[in-house]
Amino acid sequence: MVMTAAELADLMPDATQLESNEPEMESSLHYAQLALLVACLEWLWRDQTDFFIGANLTVYFSREQLKSRDFRGPDFFLVKQTEKRPRKSWVVWEEGGQYPDLIIELLSPATAKTDRHLKKLLYQDRFRTPEYFWFSPETLEFEGYRLIGQHYEPIELNPSGQRWSEVLGLFLGVQDSVLRYFQPSGELVPTPEEAAVQAEMRADRLAEQLRSLGVDPDA
Repeated sequence: MVMTAAELADLMPDATQLESNEPEMESSLHYAQLALLVACLEWLWRDQTDFFIGANLTVYFSREQLKSRDFRGPDFFLVKQTEKRPRKSWVVWEEGGQYPDLIIELLSPATAKTDRHLKKLLYQDRFRTPEYFWFSPETLEFEGYRLIGQHYEPIELNPSGQRWSEVLGLFLGVQDSVLRYFQPSGELVPTPEEAAVQAEMRADRLAEQLRSLGVDPDA
């Protein structure tokens, strides 16, 4: 039986101040990849206030989980249609019963088996998370799954080696050995630094065009 958010909350302790209980990232490669995923999406959606990105944060979803201390924290997760504000963790029963809409795990030798099997089943059967991806910053292994009915089905690669995310409205693909977002047009979603450089280059080109027309852009 599926409980409502109110029924779920009645069964749970007050957990508004629960701290995340996740270990440090496995390597500098993993940390850099996670920071890249967060920064690019935050920049792309900088005018939106209705989403939350969790980076190496625990997702608390049951009282039994709290008792057993069987904590589960995706490396990267996205929740849509929620308030964009800082959180110490994601507590399902304090968030109207919402689970992540998209999860990305960064594989390492220590976590790969769990990410491919135990967590995949958890996200499929308990979280019902619509999309689940994993990527290894070391081996570049990249897989993606979409929830179809009761089970995850593989998301096929397009001719460019990218996988479409319906949740993001973007492609995910590996470029220069890192996982990046791509617009439906195929254009790379930049980092804030890359966007600043692009804006400066556009301004320089415009200035050159004005000068070629005899107009002083600095006047």
